[in-house]
Amino acid sequence: MGSLKELYDTQLKTELQQKLGIKNVMEIPRIEKIVLNMGLGEAVQNPKVVDQAAEELTRIAGQKAIVTRAKKSIATFKLRQGMPIGVCVTLRHERMYDFLSKLINIALPRVRDFRGISAKGFDGRGNFSMGITEHIIFPEIDYDTIEKIRGLNITIVTSAKNDEYARALLDAFGIPFRKK
Repeated sequence: MGSLKELYDTQLKTELQQKLGIKNVMEIPRIEKIVLNMGLGEAVQNPKVVDQAAEELTRIAGQKAIVTRAKKSIATFKLRQGMPIGVCVTLRHERMYDFLSKLINIALPRVRDFRGISAKGFDGRGNFSMGITEHIIFPEIDYDTIEKIRGLNITIVTSAKNDEYARALLDAFGIPFRKK
């Protein structure tokens, strides 16, 4: 199987242009980046959690995860400015397409009781966000070595000008949306 980038360049671009009735080839929607984010609320009490989560997210993405820090102090949550509270990775170019292929073909079919992804994750500007409750669906994570199952947010940023174009793009890539 070739990469999704080759598929997009050779076949999907022309299909999208005809389907959406676009005249200018620069208006054809494309995926710009994919952002993976893991929020770690328990990192306030146990800072070692951040290192393990960063290592797991690095294995999932194939790129080093960075530690995100609190911008403000919040006394209610015993959170101080600058404390580590999450990890994130931004994927672009070839790694982005590799991750998307792995998500569609390997990870999502491993979700328990999977009936498709909800289409409510579009933000009105052509970007799509979804949450995964168990990061162990990715084959890189060894179930025996993890301490806790964590959630993961995935945001797919597209160049589409509206949700209709973005939905057509993600459908063309084969993302399994839930039937209405």
